[in-house]
Amino acid sequence: MFGSGEELEQLKEKVSFCKKCPLGENRLNAVFGYGSPDADLMFVGEGPGYDEDHIGKPFVGKAGQLLTKIIEAMGRTREGVYIANIVKCHPMIDPSNPEKRSNDRPPALKEMEMCRPYLDMQLKIIKPKIIVTLGASSTKGLLNNIETISRIRGSVREYKGIKLMPTFHPAALLRNQDLKKIVWEDMKKVMHYLDTCEI
Repeated sequence: MFGSGEELEQLKEKVSFCKKCPLGENRLNAVFGYGSPDADLMFVGEGPGYDEDHIGKPFVGKAGQLLTKIIEAMGRTREGVYIANIVKCHPMIDPSNPEKRSNDRPPALKEMEMCRPYLDMQLKIIKPKIIVTLGASSTKGLLNNIETISRIRGSVREYKGIKLMPTFHPAALLRNQDLKKIVWEDMKKVMHYLDTCEI
């Protein structure tokens, strides 16, 4: 019987060889996830960008640094939560040039569908109490919901029996400072749920 850490390592190895969709053909690194295999809180973004593709870890660019600040403001650490994306490879506007900056795009629905089983396996191993989806793509990819992120954020949903809180992506907060307060309201609900199991 493997522990959750070993199970995640085995799955990570499998993902590193994945070529199920075209994203796997041009990526530099599969970006599996980062954090505690026993986390009660899991953040799910849309897909790796330039920095993540080069380093092989999720949320390491400017948006990732802001996410770290949010996590720390919640009284947690990156190592104590789990951070992943709905697709594990970099969705690029021009896939022929992974060295090009500003070459990111949101993952297509088909790409998310093909990659989602890996996220489902991560969820099954980690068993978080609550998932926070960051932005429209991961929210739509998990909830199959056509509402805009502005409408759906802050309202608790459920994915495979796990509570789910949609909120804005940290990149949106870098573009619009006013969203920081809104995201913090969502995170306060998440913290309350983790403390009390009530939402």
